Amino acid sequence: MAWALDLDGVVWRGTDGVPGAGEAVRLLQDSGERVLFVTNNSGRPVSDTEEKLAGLGIDAMGGVVTSGMAAARLVVPGERVLGMCGPGCREELERVGAEVVRDGMVDTVVVGFHDDFDYRGLTAGVQAVLGGARLLGTNDDVTFPAHDGLRPGAGSLLAAVVAATGATPELAGKPYGPMCELVRDLADAGDVGKEAAGTPETGHVMVGDRPDTDGRFARALGWRWSLVLSGLIGKDDLPVDPDSDTVHDDLLACVREYLGERERLG
Repeated sequence: MAWALDLDGVVWRGTDGVPGAGEAVRLLQDSGERVLFVTNNSGRPVSDTEEKLAGLGIDAMGGVVTSGMAAARLVVPGERVLGMCGPGCREELERVGAEVVRDGMVDTVVVGFHDDFDYRGLTAGVQAVLGGARLLGTNDDVTFPAHDGLRPGAGSLLAAVVAATGATPELAGKPYGPMCELVRDLADAGDVGKEAAGTPETGHVMVGDRPDTDGRFARALGWRWSLVLSGLIGKDDLPVDPDSDTVHDDLLACVREYLGERERLG
């Protein structure tokens, strides 16, 4: 069985871990579950995400999956890419053999989260798209929860390029197809991808705090959609669309209920 866990709002909020998240992951891993840490944040390298998880007492065990990894699947070796993105996404693009540059004529413009977004970089991306480059976004989340409240996400940065060019971007991360394919492969989910969208596949679980990303992602995968109230959504926001299969205060409550139910059923 596979569990796909969102990070922001589920495992941590900004620099702080969500209470009980480390224990929840250990319970899953100790019970033999396959745990993937699936994030639309492509800004930081995978190694940095693994290090941050380790600081919370969580062994990622090679399970970190980012929207930058999904975006990299959409480029080919030798492709010239303008990287309006952070070091994590650039690392993944270079890993597949793309030439990542900051300006000039390119085949593709990739927009992902980066905290040094500026006018010069925006101009380079807009001019490249207007010159014929395709526009690829790691994800379209307009915000993400941080320790000091909501901050603009990659979707907000992407929207600036779209507004200036009128281009329709290809999207890689949750809840879109490239991330679905990547997670299915890594989860070794067999025939999960053949299930009808919206029908929970027995055993597999997506845990997240955003209905528009995590909920739609679970439905696209055909996995169970477990909403936690430790991030973007609170009790006053219920019900959500898509409607979740389960609702819990946090990841630990979700895992404890699942393991308790499994034990009762033998």
